[in-house]
Amino acid sequence: MKRRHFIKGSAIVGATAVTPFLLSTGSGMFANPTSRKVHQILDTSKINVGTLPVLRAFAGDQNDYVSPFVLFDEFGPVQVEAGSDPLRVDAHPHAGVIPTTYFIAGNGHHKDSLNYDFQIGKGDFMMFSSGSGAIHMEESGAELAKNGGAYHGFQIWLNTPSAYKFDAPATYVFQDDKMGELVADKVVAKVILGELYDAKSEIETLSPAFYFHIKMDKGARLDIPTEPTHNAFVYVVDGEIEIEGKRLLKTNQVALYERGDSIINTYSENGAELLVLGGQPLDEVVFSYGPFVMNTEEQIRLCIKNYNSGKMGNPDLVN
Repeated sequence: MKRRHFIKGSAIVGATAVTPFLLSTGSGMFANPTSRKVHQILDTSKINVGTLPVLRAFAGDQNDYVSPFVLFDEFGPVQVEAGSDPLRVDAHPHAGVIPTTYFIAGNGHHKDSLNYDFQIGKGDFMMFSSGSGAIHMEESGAELAKNGGAYHGFQIWLNTPSAYKFDAPATYVFQDDKMGELVADKVVAKVILGELYDAKSEIETLSPAFYFHIKMDKGARLDIPTEPTHNAFVYVVDGEIEIEGKRLLKTNQVALYERGDSIINTYSENGAELLVLGGQPLDEVVFSYGPFVMNTEEQIRLCIKNYNSGKMGNPDLVN
């Protein structure tokens, strides 16, 4: 049985810090004594994962500010021509981490060693809970192959707490009926994980986490309450927003926040689309080797041994 190679450094290449742009005119936000302070603003880096063009916000770094998440990739947006070869990441293993996939345009095809083979569409949210180890393949989907169109979404890895690292792997797909929606003045927010005001997701996680997809009209303001002891970060998908300190967060930038306060203040003069994520820090040592995310070097060696011996499945049957 032929084994696939995977990249050792694929989970430890992060983004670069940038000097934030300060507003020279009046602020669009109201003062709030419980506002979270921004720790750092990062630019994304452009890479390819398989044949997928990806913007990487962080990967294996910034753990003190992003845990329980460990990797953040935006794939696309890219235009797929009808009849063209799919954009594809060949069969590869994971262990000890939950890669989540969320589409905002187009559709994808997922196949794994757990005997799942399905299409995932716009608005769907998938959790590939790899546990002790499993293999999957990802590519643009059948609808795009037939009709063409935009391909755009996010793969964001949610770390698995140490107590569950070697649980049996599982795959889950959720539609809108399991997620919450907040509709407010000039703001619509999809609550994929966690809760935002009276909107709550029904999707369960192994540790507290939140994941919001927010669209803001021109002149919109939104105060996002968070647990002060939890991490939080904001990623701008499109447009720009004003954040704490009269700074502008622009398209494809991520703001990492300090802990200690509750409210994330946002304002958009011209409209914006953003993701807001975070949760309870795991406060555990992270050892990563490509697609394996564990707590010790010995666990990583066991993952490699299990993969090479076929315990995670046969990649030739997944491709």
